[in-house]
Amino acid sequence: MNQELFEKLEDTVGFMLEDDLVKEIATVGQLRKAKLGQTLMHVGDPFTHMPLLLEGAIKIMREDKEGNELLLYYLESGDTCAMSLSCCMGNKKSKIHAVAEEDSVLVMIPVAYLDTWMSQYQSWKAFIFESIRLRMDEFLETIDSLAFMRMDERLLKYLKDRVRVTGSTEIETTHQQIADDLHTSRVVVSRLIKQLEHEGKVKLGRNHLEVMEV
Repeated sequence: MNQELFEKLEDTVGFMLEDDLVKEIATVGQLRKAKLGQTLMHVGDPFTHMPLLLEGAIKIMREDKEGNELLLYYLESGDTCAMSLSCCMGNKKSKIHAVAEEDSVLVMIPVAYLDTWMSQYQSWKAFIFESIRLRMDEFLETIDSLAFMRMDERLLKYLKDRVRVTGSTEIETTHQQIADDLHTSRVVVSRLIKQLEHEGKVKLGRNHLEVMEV
């Protein structure tokens, strides 16, 4: 058993999962560390392991045939990815692009154990179902924002979401990176950020901004 992994699991999900299950995950799981901006999964990659995030934050994006992307949701400590679960259980390839939003630590769980644990551990079944429910709620939020929110409202929500997952009101990014996440143009983002600055909701710096209204 990987003692370092066991201790991280205890701190993150130990209150949700049985001790025996935590020990199993620490035995068969692979500890993985990712730096800010590192890609963890490309569209089309095979799913051999299910990720469980222990530290940091990961953004999950959908990608079209031209390579344009749209942010779907963030994973935070203790989260797993619903898209990963569906692909793992169906032996399908990845339909998402996953990138570390900040330095992160994950445990990669071999797919072969997922079904066994569903029948063996009640806490694992509850964890999986709750993870799917949370991700579906976030999917609905994304759809609602696309369908019903103005772009300035979407931008402010996006900035507040990043503050929530990183725990910092200062965001290191570029206008182009924001535009890519929101599937819009850099010109639109720059104009709207200037508008938010004028309204006192953000403060601009060089390649970073501070969210004043959270």
